[in-house]
Amino acid sequence: MDITILKTTTPKEKPNQDNLGFGKNFTDHMFIMDYTEGKGWHDARIVPYAPLQLDPATMVLHYGQAIFEGLKAYKAENGSILLFRPDKNMERINSSNERMCIPQIDVDFCVKAIKTLVNVERDCVPTAEGTSLYIRPFIIATDPYLGVRPADTYKFIIICSPSGAYYPEGLDPVKIWVESKYVRAVKGGVGSSKTLANYSSSLKAQQEAKQNHYTQVLWLDGIERKYIEEVGTMNVFFVIDGEVITPALEGSILPGITRMSVIELLKQQGYTVTERKISIQEVYDAHTNGKLDEAFGTGTAAVISPIGQFNWNDNIITVNNNRTGKIAGYLYDTITGIQGGKIPDAFGWTQEVK
Repeated sequence: MDITILKTTTPKEKPNQDNLGFGKNFTDHMFIMDYTEGKGWHDARIVPYAPLQLDPATMVLHYGQAIFEGLKAYKAENGSILLFRPDKNMERINSSNERMCIPQIDVDFCVKAIKTLVNVERDCVPTAEGTSLYIRPFIIATDPYLGVRPADTYKFIIICSPSGAYYPEGLDPVKIWVESKYVRAVKGGVGSSKTLANYSSSLKAQQEAKQNHYTQVLWLDGIERKYIEEVGTMNVFFVIDGEVITPALEGSILPGITRMSVIELLKQQGYTVTERKISIQEVYDAHTNGKLDEAFGTGTAAVISPIGQFNWNDNIITVNNNRTGKIAGYLYDTITGIQGGKIPDAFGWTQEVK
């Protein structure tokens, strides 16, 4: 399938790179591709960024049949533009699609679509330290129909946003609220998919955490409320007595691309990395016994985010004296170095946009 390109005649003024924030500014173009039952995916095109025209009965507005992804493009020092493991994001789209009854995409074609759009927007990839072009692919059900069933028509859309750090703290440790009242996901649900319900159901807890001056929420399992799952926007890792531990993927946790990369990188460096159940009580006990060396989150938006404090039912767990740990710092420097072309990519993780 070819991709047609219609460029805007009214380009926007470029935002100030020193004050980008995250997800606030958008580029001049977007990619759109349609799906029709019996015809498949068709009419791939890049067009000027503009509002979508949707019927009030459009199914996504009523039943939430939609998925999304997030990845970034980076401007290297030599002027090239690099993507970080975009094939893995497109593979995860198909995993989410399967759970949400959305037709599968062609992974290679959609990576091509991302590269084509980013190439059109290459002048919008920021160059300041810590900045990137955030890329948001998503799929929505578009049938105008009031009735609960999978749709027959969909739109696959990609938009781009020049962005700075996701958390205002940057690489400074963040404070995390351990959620004991609300539940985000359970096995058999949609916790392992990047779908709308996972995020809308987290808003109440996130609001309460913010009111208590905490940056994010750490979710516990939905049955016993004791096993750690993930932070709202990140997978989570703990370094206890030298061992790196992260919750196992058992159907209620998003399989993060950065999580996968961290595990591969740490194992390559000789660290012991264990994927298993870990309770908040175990973390608290490790803190009490002086064995909690580090904690950090991993995700596309923040990359690596050191955690300096947890609040678990008013029990304060301070991590590494609220300082960025050795492993978190190494991971941040290494992964962002690979992403930005400053460090040789021995893993073959980056792809150049040409």
